[in-house]
Amino acid sequence: MTKADLVDEVSKSSDLSKKDAEVIVQIVLDSIVDSLKSGDKVELRGFGSFRLRERASRHGRNPKTGEKVQVPAKRVPYFKPGKELKELINS
Repeated sequence: MTKADLVDEVSKSSDLSKKDAEVIVQIVLDSIVDSLKSGDKVELRGFGSFRLRERASRHGRNPKTGEKVQVPAKRVPYFKPGKELKELINS
C-alpha cells in the first residue's frame, strides 16, 4: 500500500475529500517523524510502536576502491508490530 492508497482509503471510509484526507495522513506521518526526532517512541495500541535504535560508529569498506572508511554513529527508526496485529496477520 502506498501513501496515495492510504489517502484513498481514508477518503472513502470517512466521506472526506481526497485533499482533506491527504492533509490528515500527512499530519499523522509528520507527528510520528517529529516524535522520533525528539527521541520519543510512538505507540499505537493494537498496531505497534515506532522506536529508535542507536547504531555505533564502525569501520566500513568502500566497495569500489576497497578503501577503509569510518561510518559514523546514527539513529535508525524501526517498527515493532503489536500483539493484536501479529494475531490478525497470522490467523
